[in-house]
Amino acid sequence: MDINEYYGIPLESWAAAIALRISDEWEGNGFDNKEDVELLRNCLERALLNSPQICIELIGTTIIEETYFDPLN
Repeated sequence: MDINEYYGIPLESWAAAIALRISDEWEGNGFDNKEDVELLRNCLERALLNSPQICIELIGTTIIEETYFDPLN
């Protein structure tokens, strides 16, 4: 099954947002290791894109809300 979107949002956008959130909240995220944070973000994003079902399972959790891409009022 090819999954390209979820809630009308491209899976690439979900994967990027999830990877950013996780890498941003990572305990090792600090001023002196931004390269490691970027590496983690890139690896997570690629892994989520290679496993769309896992990416979808994370949507609607405390990691990323289903409304993440909804416009702010």
